[in-house]
Order: sequence, then C-alpha cells, then structure tokens
Amino acid sequence: MWPLVMNVLRAYAPYITLPAAAVIGFVGYNIEKHFRTPPPNRPSIEEQRNERLLKELLEAKEAAPAPLSEKTFVPKTIFEKNLSPSLAKEE
Repeated sequence: MWPLVMNVLRAYAPYITLPAAAVIGFVGYNIEKHFRTPPPNRPSIEEQRNERLLKELLEAKEAAPAPLSEKTFVPKTIFEKNLSPSLAKEE
C-alpha cells in the first residue's frame, strides 16, 4: 500500500505542493500582518535635504546677494569655472 501512495505522491507532487505552499504562505502572511507593528514615520530624504539647505541659507553670512557691480559670479580663470564649493578659497 505504501509503495502505491508514494508513487501517486511522486507523480502528482506539483499538484499537491503548490496549493499547500499557497495556503501556508497565505496563513503566514496574515499572522505576520496581525502581529507586526508599523514602522515609525520618518521624514523623507528629500524633506531632510530641503530643511538642511534652508537652515544653511538662513545661517549664511551673506543673506543678501552681492551687487552686480562686483561681478563675483564671473570666474577669473577657466579653472575656477566648475570649482567645487569645498575647494573655493575664502577671500
């Protein structure tokens, strides 16, 4: 009798295991959903960046733009055109 049962299980394994796995997965998902606590709400990266930039603007030494007669936005040489702010020399 057991060899017959084993042959049937071997022949119809995909038809037996797929529904069993689906039922086990569905039950496990719902149990986990029931006991899980929601994650804390954190501000998004974009919101954090905007707040940081706003804070830096408010704390900056020069809140007003430089007058156009000074032309501080024009580089003296081509090498200063795309200079990183961290590499710029304070004058």
